[in-house]
Amino acid sequence: MLVKLFGSAVYGVDAATVTVEVSVETGQNFFMVGLPDNAIKESWHRMETAIKHNGFEMPRRKIVINLSPADVRKEGTAYDLPGAIGILAASHQIETTLLDKYVIMGELSLDGTILPIKGALPIAIQARKEKFQGFILPKQNAREAAIVNNIEVIGVETLRDVIEFLEGREKIEPTVVDTRAEFDNNILKSELDFSDVKGQENIKRALEIAAAGGHNVILIGPPGAGKTMLAKRFPTILPPLSLNEALETTKIHSVAGKLGKDCALIYQRPFRSPHHTVSDDNVKLFQY
Repeated sequence: MLVKLFGSAVYGVDAATVTVEVSVETGQNFFMVGLPDNAIKESWHRMETAIKHNGFEMPRRKIVINLSPADVRKEGTAYDLPGAIGILAASHQIETTLLDKYVIMGELSLDGTILPIKGALPIAIQARKEKFQGFILPKQNAREAAIVNNIEVIGVETLRDVIEFLEGREKIEPTVVDTRAEFDNNILKSELDFSDVKGQENIKRALEIAAAGGHNVILIGPPGAGKTMLAKRFPTILPPLSLNEALETTKIHSVAGKLGKDCALIYQRPFRSPHHTVSDDNVKLFQY
């Protein structure tokens, strides 16, 4: 039997929908096609073990999984979950009518636990744009995706949760985040503050002028002079992020996998500290 369900691929900070076609038919061996990388090719072992650990059978027949469009390279482990669900549906071990209504993404551990993915926010944005009813993803990424409104964000923890939800035997409440309220309540919160710096009057004055005029800043000096201390606190005197800027910044962190657990939005202007061996000179560069 052939079934189709939907995942997504992230390119840069945007996402594109991927159709996951699964065929279980007479024959032998497992084939994953559609330009998958090595992490996806290895998914056979994760899917097989997770399926068995959750009380189902891995079909001993020919299994073909095609990631369409087949001429675009796919990367990462997030296709484990749609692949496993597709195998179970194509082998008649589960019955559901919801496969074409949801984007499904998640990495499987061997016991069926669903692990976090990268790029949940751009995937949710693309799913809403293409009018999918919802997005099934790891629970750790649910708040991140839920800042996109008008789409059901279903956070799940195990393969069994997904199966029971799709078959209608378990109701999972969608994760809801009030994006505007979340943003307004956290925009001025920061663990660091420019007022923490004692002394250093000349450099503080220079940073204040740079912040007011929108100039770039280079801090050069010997170790221990206070460059990193000042640089970490510099964003606290910059203008607050707008909501659109916060969303764009969050998309970048989402794709890079740098969002914290249960984090919904990046509220502060980001600070990145290169390692001191990045160049011969001990330089901190800011640009905004």
